[in-house]
Amino acid sequence: MSTTTYAEDLFTVLNNRASVRHYDPKVKISEAELSEILTYSTKAPSAWNLQHWHFTVFKSEESKQKLLPVAYNQSQIVESSAVIAILGDLEANNNTDLVYDPLVEAGYITPEIKETLAGQISRAYTDKAFARDAAFLNASLAAMQVMLAAKAKGYDTCSIGGFNKEQFIKEFNISERFVPIMLITIGKAVKPAHQSNRLELEQVSTWL
Repeated sequence: MSTTTYAEDLFTVLNNRASVRHYDPKVKISEAELSEILTYSTKAPSAWNLQHWHFTVFKSEESKQKLLPVAYNQSQIVESSAVIAILGDLEANNNTDLVYDPLVEAGYITPEIKETLAGQISRAYTDKAFARDAAFLNASLAAMQVMLAAKAKGYDTCSIGGFNKEQFIKEFNISERFVPIMLITIGKAVKPAHQSNRLELEQVSTWL
């Protein structure tokens, strides 16, 4: 496939992705397809490559029914083929060795460079506000990749910020390490997304 075709495919996905709230409940998505979508999502960039995300996947009808009241009974929760909860890692600094030790072993970085990076990370994570901001920012990058990868595979999605975060944590026994950020429904649309207006570039950009 040519570079031009790759670019055209990407721009098509970017242009066609829209928030879909009504899905065909008869459509199923396989674990293999979900795993592929999530694997692409883990390619998202992150500060210090700490990969501040965790995915909780609701695929079974039972789990989606359990999630339904937590998401204020939005029908898309149970009509969709699956729901992915995006969690942000408040303790991503604990990933330092997991991320950098393989690079040291492979000779890509020196032990001294790893220690320098580890020191920077450790100092930054003494600030709880920084840790929370980093969790939201970096996990949100992965969330966007989920939606784009799903669209590339022919599925529609919708990001949901409206759910009871405290109830979610309690109901699904979420570790204090993670903060719920959003839910993403995935499935096949039964009707097109409603039209939305986008502000002109001139309204959302400043050129210096």
